[in-house]
Amino acid sequence: MLATLHVLAVENGDGIELLPEAPELIWGFVAFALLMVVMFRFVFPRINTLLEERQQAIQGQLTEAEQAKGEAEELKRSYEAQLAEARDQAEEILAEARSQAETLRREAAARGEDEAAQVLARAREDGEAERARLVSELRGQVAALAVELAGKIVEKEIDAEQHRELVDAYIDELSGLS
Repeated sequence: MLATLHVLAVENGDGIELLPEAPELIWGFVAFALLMVVMFRFVFPRINTLLEERQQAIQGQLTEAEQAKGEAEELKRSYEAQLAEARDQAEEILAEARSQAETLRREAAARGEDEAAQVLARAREDGEAERARLVSELRGQVAALAVELAGKIVEKEIDAEQHRELVDAYIDELSGLS
């Protein structure tokens, strides 16, 4: 560009003159002043209004973001509190379940011991009854053997009543020895 200006200045022949003439300068200044008046009157207020609206919108968005952040933090605290409460409840439920399980275990053990004692008592009773039955059966067998033996020895028949008395006396005598 300097080269073009230098060529134009050289063609003029007067030397290098870079400033325009006075009327051109005055009209340029008037045009610039009018342009500035139009800019200050119409353009700059509109630009300022747009900038203020933009600033207010940004400020509103920042405020909303801060509110949303506050709400999110409040929700987070609420959820953490609920989670802690749920954990506490779970611990209480587990402790109660453990306690109930221990109680049930003790009750089952006590019932088992009671049932074992009852089974043992029934077994003793059954054993006593079986013993009594065997003793009675043995008495009958001993009586039959004694009658048979006595019959062979005496070679005569004893009636049933005498036989029973002899056997009972013999068994009582044997019971007294043991």
